[in-house]
Amino acid sequence: MTKTTEKKKDVTILFAGDSGDGMQLTGSLFTNTNALYGNDISTFPDFPAEIRAPQGTVAGVSGFKLHFASIDIFTPGDEVEVIVAMNAAALKANIGQLRMGGTVIANTAGFDKKNLRLAKYDDEANPLLDQTLDKFRVIEIDVTKMTKEALINSGLGTKEIDRCKNMFVLGFLLWMYNRSLETTQKFIGEKFAKNDSIREANLNALKAGYYFGDTNETFTSRYEVESAHLPKGEYRSIMGNQAAAIGAIAAAKKAGLNLFYGSYPITPASDILHELARHKNFGVKTFQAEDEIAAICAAIGASYGGSLGVTASSGPGIALKGEAIGLAIMLEIPLLIINVQRGGPSTGLPTKTEQSDLMQAMYGRNGEAPLAIVAASSPSDCFEAIYEAARITVEHMTPVIFLSDGFIANGSEPWKFPKSSELTPINARFANKEKSMKDGTFYPYKRNSDLVREWAIPGTEGLTHRVGGLEKENETGNVSYDPANHELMVNIRQEKVDLIAHDIPNQEMTQGETSGKVLVLGWGSTYGAIRTAVRELIGDGHSVSHAHIRYLNPFPKNLGDLLSAFDTIVVPEINNGQLVHIINAKYGVGAIGVNKIQGLPYTAREIKERILELM
Repeated sequence: MTKTTEKKKDVTILFAGDSGDGMQLTGSLFTNTNALYGNDISTFPDFPAEIRAPQGTVAGVSGFKLHFASIDIFTPGDEVEVIVAMNAAALKANIGQLRMGGTVIANTAGFDKKNLRLAKYDDEANPLLDQTLDKFRVIEIDVTKMTKEALINSGLGTKEIDRCKNMFVLGFLLWMYNRSLETTQKFIGEKFAKNDSIREANLNALKAGYYFGDTNETFTSRYEVESAHLPKGEYRSIMGNQAAAIGAIAAAKKAGLNLFYGSYPITPASDILHELARHKNFGVKTFQAEDEIAAICAAIGASYGGSLGVTASSGPGIALKGEAIGLAIMLEIPLLIINVQRGGPSTGLPTKTEQSDLMQAMYGRNGEAPLAIVAASSPSDCFEAIYEAARITVEHMTPVIFLSDGFIANGSEPWKFPKSSELTPINARFANKEKSMKDGTFYPYKRNSDLVREWAIPGTEGLTHRVGGLEKENETGNVSYDPANHELMVNIRQEKVDLIAHDIPNQEMTQGETSGKVLVLGWGSTYGAIRTAVRELIGDGHSVSHAHIRYLNPFPKNLGDLLSAFDTIVVPEINNGQLVHIINAKYGVGAIGVNKIQGLPYTAREIKERILELM
């Protein structure tokens, strides 16, 4: 039978099943195949907080959403075109995301009475048998049974065979979207190089799924999304945490420094440690400490000793690091602090995304303890944003907080490799005996016009000096309890951060005019949804513009003038209104907050609808 191929500009697929069904791996491998094909991609992994959530329940569903396209895309998509549901709970948890006329690929073995009961469907109700799915296309495949049949001679036990069913699904999807098996086959070959039986079982399951689609007469058509017209260069698919790690390494090398990373594992920041540990060849030293306080204190010690000290956590860990951050501010040394935000307060929603730590970054320390704040807007932007955060901390001798979040950290998109020559130089100012002495005395806190002191490395002849958390006398660094000196030092520390505004670019418009009716002002991971929504609104003829802030403390010098050129300012945030509060307090522009606090990223449709309501 002849099978046709239909061209599509973009497709959004959601893989969903139990947390043990391998949906994250399936989605990642399908993503890598499409990335290598040249598609623009955006992903959103979504998984339970529990390591092994209750099997068969809605709470235990793990999902991976992928949007791949031949056009520019900025989000993992709003509605999905295809849901792969490995059981009843996966369907129930995600059916609301499926667009009218979309496709459900259902593993029928996951819709037996036991799974229906665990998913809390009504007695005798089965969405595959009643009218629940009448408005969708449903492809029923007994994936579990067909995987067992494909591996009947593998010599593996039932549990090992069952773990291969995600490869059957992946093979079918690769056929359905006209993609090669080569990338996945290579991955399986490398991952299970030392286990012949497991390697062959996964390869055979993959092929079985592919040829099931190819030979089954039910499927008369397949689909293809052509490669996107991306700027020329070498690309890879990159996750936010990976980009942050690589960006920190690039900054350290550009500055001529070794990188020291002190960390305590916490979701969703742990992958930064995993990535950095792979790059010892670049002079990276990683240290998994016994707790958050030890981690940051080790990083402070490394910076004091002349390395680029880096530490990372999420909101709860940043809270524990608060006093040590204040110490680094008092010492006036470089320290890069990464906060991969998650839902809170307390331990909150460990695997869900939120932008709720901006106030913590801005004010969450005792005393007057200002520091610079830089935020990434997408997975690939983590490289440039953390590179810039590292530049600021080294060149201005002050701690910098780099803000990411769970959506950015775990999401992925194409990233074009930069050349070393394209990266901004980073210049550390080290003290030395010849240049830094005055009348035979070393003044460790003598500052230049930007209030930046020189970096005095311990052991350097003639540069012995006192450091500590007690208030210090200006320039000498000696302990001082003088009231006037304390007020002077508080003002110097604030002005030091304020002066960074002269060393960062002016705020630019992401899209739209520089004045008009409505400005949508964003920061962090709302970037893609805002950009997509505003692009559609401009296309519909509305006077709407979009600006996205990377530098949150200090703000770019021209931000106030830019805001004053618009009648209405709308600030979408995944929190209860933090940037909007800071903006209104500083500029008095009456900005309107649009907030979502569900542990989920904004969709473009949600933002578009809210803007239209306000207009």
